[in-house]
Amino acid sequence: MRYEVVMILKPTLSDEERTEAVEKYHKILSDTTAKVVNAKEIGNKELAYEIKGFKTGYYYLYEIEASDDSTTREFDRVASISDEVIRHLVTRKGE
Repeated sequence: MRYEVVMILKPTLSDEERTEAVEKYHKILSDTTAKVVNAKEIGNKELAYEIKGFKTGYYYLYEIEASDDSTTREFDRVASISDEVIRHLVTRKGE
């Protein structure tokens, strides 16, 4: 199965904090049951509407291949309780 994961980080994070956060989420997505096919740093973009008091956010896009949804569920769980992620979305791509 292929998944697309979009993650928006707070624009107020320092470069070091952002790098640490990206490494943490990349590690979750490249779990033993999944493989990161493509990782793209889109950069700081204006949001369509304000989210958690922010008008901009730092976007990352991942494409992963996984044998089941355990990796995406773990990513969703961790991103949902994270302070550095202001929004995320996991979608399954059509085969």
